[in-house]
Amino acid sequence: MHDEFKTLKKFDAGNGREGLLFSLPALEEQGVAKISRLPISIRIVLESVLRNCDGKKVRRKDVEALANWNAKSPANEEIPFVVARIVLQDFTGVPLVVDLAAMRSAVKRLGHDPKIIEPLVPVDLVVDHSVQVDFFGSVRALELNLDMEFKRNRERYQFLKWGQQAFKTFQLIPPGIGIVHQVNLEYLAKGVLSSQLSTLKSQLFFPDTLVGTDSHTTMINGLGVVGWGVGGIEAEAGMLGQPVYFLTPEVVGVHMRGQLREGVTATDLVLHITQLLRAQKVVGKFVEFYGEGAASLPVPDRATIGNMSPEYGATMGYFPIDQESVAYLMATGRTEEQCLAFENYFRAQKMFGMPLKGEIDYSVDIDLNLADVQPSVAGPKRPQDRINLPDLEKTFRELLEKPVRDGGYGKQNVDLREKHLVELNGSAPRNGEMASSDKKEDQGINPGDELNKIEMTSNRPTPDPGKEIEAESSDVFTHGRTHVGHGSVLIAAITSCTNTSNPSVMIAAGLLAKKAVERGLRVDPGVKTSLAPGSRVVSDYLHKTGLQKYLDQLGFNLVGYGCTTCIGNSGPLHPNIEKAIHKYDLVAASVLSGNRNFEARVHQHIKANFLMSPPLVVAFALAGRVHINLAREPLGKDRNGKKIFLRDLWPSLSEIRDAMQTALAPETYRKLYRDFADQNPKWNEIPASTGDIYQWDEKSDYIHEPPFFEKFSMEPGHIEEIRGARALGIFGDTVTTDHISPAGAIKESSPAGKYLMSRGIQPRDFNSYGSRRGNDLVMTRGTFANVRIKNLMVPGTEGGVTKYFSPSRTGGSKNGEGEQMSIFDAAMKYAETRTPLVILAGHEYGTGSSRDWAAKGTRLLGVKAVVAASFERIHRSNLVGMGVLPLQFAEGTTAQSLGLDGSERFSITGLADSIKPGQQVRLEIERTNGEKRALPVQLRIDTPIEIDYYRHGGILPFVLRQLLSK
Repeated sequence: MHDEFKTLKKFDAGNGREGLLFSLPALEEQGVAKISRLPISIRIVLESVLRNCDGKKVRRKDVEALANWNAKSPANEEIPFVVARIVLQDFTGVPLVVDLAAMRSAVKRLGHDPKIIEPLVPVDLVVDHSVQVDFFGSVRALELNLDMEFKRNRERYQFLKWGQQAFKTFQLIPPGIGIVHQVNLEYLAKGVLSSQLSTLKSQLFFPDTLVGTDSHTTMINGLGVVGWGVGGIEAEAGMLGQPVYFLTPEVVGVHMRGQLREGVTATDLVLHITQLLRAQKVVGKFVEFYGEGAASLPVPDRATIGNMSPEYGATMGYFPIDQESVAYLMATGRTEEQCLAFENYFRAQKMFGMPLKGEIDYSVDIDLNLADVQPSVAGPKRPQDRINLPDLEKTFRELLEKPVRDGGYGKQNVDLREKHLVELNGSAPRNGEMASSDKKEDQGINPGDELNKIEMTSNRPTPDPGKEIEAESSDVFTHGRTHVGHGSVLIAAITSCTNTSNPSVMIAAGLLAKKAVERGLRVDPGVKTSLAPGSRVVSDYLHKTGLQKYLDQLGFNLVGYGCTTCIGNSGPLHPNIEKAIHKYDLVAASVLSGNRNFEARVHQHIKANFLMSPPLVVAFALAGRVHINLAREPLGKDRNGKKIFLRDLWPSLSEIRDAMQTALAPETYRKLYRDFADQNPKWNEIPASTGDIYQWDEKSDYIHEPPFFEKFSMEPGHIEEIRGARALGIFGDTVTTDHISPAGAIKESSPAGKYLMSRGIQPRDFNSYGSRRGNDLVMTRGTFANVRIKNLMVPGTEGGVTKYFSPSRTGGSKNGEGEQMSIFDAAMKYAETRTPLVILAGHEYGTGSSRDWAAKGTRLLGVKAVVAASFERIHRSNLVGMGVLPLQFAEGTTAQSLGLDGSERFSITGLADSIKPGQQVRLEIERTNGEKRALPVQLRIDTPIEIDYYRHGGILPFVLRQLLSK
């Protein structure tokens, strides 16, 4: 331990304990800077820099630079931030552990001790992304979905169990416990951590800080914990001892005043904030909420706001620590000792209490009156597109007829009264008889399994007495009939950590369901309803309040504890419904309490997706359509034929508070967050290999040794110019990581589907891209394979297609226009001639999940550079971390403004080992007619350490060379 600035001080840690801390007030007393005016989030990062100042990774000048943070003009310096811990979810965690296993294999091949590859900070992985809604509307839905999850993911879970025994600082929380961010908030986070130093008698205390391989790691900001999402590549570097490097940020202060009105939920507030801050362009900035209004919000409301940081583009959405923070730790079962240390530490650091206006210097200050927030939904394609609830009907009608190029659906002369009858009676089609050509929706469930007799909820039409229900996907194949049309709600999901972590909106959903059931309202059998909370605590309080039975009667039975619909694990629709969607080209809708609604994310065949609060999900499930004005149109009629409006069912704030007071207890959290393996017998049944080195199995189609360390050399290469490149794709604005590397179903006709079939795997057993992220052979084929991605090189098409141009100047076809084929096939043909590739894109390239495979797949396709109008923060970092060059067009320049169609050749000149962060290089364009043009583009390698990463071919080779050279 180093104490460069002599700031190591004692403090009262509570219960008679004496603790040590690196004191920021002591640093200010030395005259280094006016630290007490700094945003709290900056101070917490500063503490880490101060505590880890060793003259090597963290230097004295790093401390001084951050301590002198200039609100209006932050220094263009990188901050080496050493985090206290790392959290992972399984979709991103499995490939991360695969990479660590591959590094160990590489180290052994080089004759070194493989155990040098070991996380140096605690790592928690929560398995939460693998459960899918195959079964719903049944009291057995949870049991059956969990059973299917284990059948599908056995190989992945065996591998994770190997990792659990191989790496000593790696804790794994098995399936069926909760969503990583809610588990982090309710259990993993401590607020303040401590370590016993051998040279000192007292423990050293420091703030709980982290990064996570999921962009919604920012949920923990609601508790006053500094943390954000990074790609798995960057997380791996952090695990192996590298600081998380980032440029000194601006901090946007959002001053909150007033209070939310009756009938307005925390979800409405976060959708309001998402729209507000997205317009303020806070991408890559810290956002810090403060003021009397912020102080009035309980931690679950704050966490809901923090969770949505990626949707408004900020690195963090941070709330300072105050009495509410301590009260939340107490209420969720943390020990008195932990809570005292948490409060006393931040009081000693003079960081306790919600700041008021004028007490802190912010780069930008925004005022938000909570009383201005209105009931809202967001969609149908982006979280920031907020719609006041009464305006949804009008907005949806307008979008139906709006041209596709302007974000609409391009329908003409639509009559929304037109509906199409869909019969749901009878057994589900057997294998090979799916109504849709996309048979991938049948995820391996066979007729005649143990899933034959499914208990139906009381509101659903029941089958004939004695008639057996033969199901491929349970109550997905409900008996009865429905009518579908444009705007029909076909999926209604209470899902996602964002809102299921918040007892107020969950209880509101239960109360609304209770009133609906008591009035005799029912949900149409064509609506796929589901409830997937972020932790088992939710089920506990819904049962204690007696509200779960009413949700059950409307079909919102518990389907699992995981992300489900929010990440695209919505499961199949009834095949006859899917057939109707295709036949009539319907713009059907989903309603969900999630955080993302990007195209094809929720379900490949549902085009309009709306985010909303859990009680509104129930309301729209009852309404059955989104083209409804809930302020003046009824949801339905009661038993006496009386019209029932939303206002008749909506619970008051006092009703919600009364229910919450009877339901929540610290003992519940303590009980449910212990002995995880004992609470999940299926997990104990999974066998696992042992040893320091993973034994790769060439027969496995889930876990495959990646090629990142093939022909590994201790000598890094040189940075060289890229010449004669071809465009693999040209994309417009807001291409998300879901577009680049989808997580959902694998299409049979896609390169990944064809590959799996060549391995003898039937479409019903494909599982999802997310579940196969441990296999680079599948994931590379799935890159740019989203069914909704639009490559402008092939106008009028959707899906992962491009044009291939042969090495000859005239192109790949007789007329010189290029040969249309899949992006993967084109990349492989270019690889045969060693032709480098580039991607061209518009604004906000890489928006969305912190999906490292969006960068890994890009690299493995042979892409050397991505040139975009702007990048989302995490994906830009991931590209550098994989050795792919991010370049940014000058303002106002795009591939479209340049008239590019993909037939051109591209060169990037000005690259050399001597390049500097952010400098200009040249993009040279040669058209097929011989015309040449050159223009400057900005190098989006933003920090000096990223130059090193890029020169070494990525973060992992850089770290491995460092470890091996010691």
